[in-house]
Amino acid sequence: MKDGEIIQRIPFPSPHPAVELFILTLWSGGLKVKGLLAEPIGTEAMDGFLYLRGGIKSVGMVRSSRIAQFAAQGFIVFAPYYRGNRGGEGNEDFAGEDRKDAFSGVEVLKNHPLVIAERIHVFGFSRGGVMALQVAVEYPTIASITTWGGVSDIVLTYEERKDLRRMMKRVIGGSPMKHPEAYRYRTPLYELQKVNAPVLIIHGVKDVNVSIEHAYRLKERLKQLDKKYETWFFDDFNHVFPPDTNRQVVRDLCQWMKRQREE
Repeated sequence: MKDGEIIQRIPFPSPHPAVELFILTLWSGGLKVKGLLAEPIGTEAMDGFLYLRGGIKSVGMVRSSRIAQFAAQGFIVFAPYYRGNRGGEGNEDFAGEDRKDAFSGVEVLKNHPLVIAERIHVFGFSRGGVMALQVAVEYPTIASITTWGGVSDIVLTYEERKDLRRMMKRVIGGSPMKHPEAYRYRTPLYELQKVNAPVLIIHGVKDVNVSIEHAYRLKERLKQLDKKYETWFFDDFNHVFPPDTNRQVVRDLCQWMKRQREE
């Protein structure tokens, strides 16, 4: 029962003619968890792409169209649903032990016969941003990290999102005042010295779901540690970008990721 070991692989309808999709069941921390794998049709070796979703439970669930969109740019993409979702065992705990599902996703890609193992990129959206950074801490050889509208500080999320406090108390075990260690454990800002990969920070300045302050704190910490990073801030956008801009940013960030392997 190795983490990332695939138990079952079932074809899933793809919205893109050049991309095949599969539902995977895999081991992660002793649990059977689910995720979506996207493979561009062909036999060419290519970069791997770990997609870490935001939200929790059904909110922010992985969408096949989004995964296929990235795969169509020339990546083999794996997106864990996280434990407890879509028939998977266990329960999410908001970047706590469920980070192991992200780590297992790295193993899925490392063991994929068509993935170039030293070229695995990690992308996190919203809550997935903090998990992407956790992956970078755990796997120093990751090729690049992208956070888009990403959380960087779980305490800040608790302070800003009053609508999430009940959920956070339930899955984390209490408030930051009562359990500061549990919130620090979920906040990789304190461990970024272990990160070697270049970081791309994408954020809408008007984001009310995950404030731009998360991006500022991440940027400042990376700067203090003399880490390689780049910021793409969009003055007029909220958490979700307009469709045309979204598509262009996807193309741009995929090109950015491919450039990192050449530098």
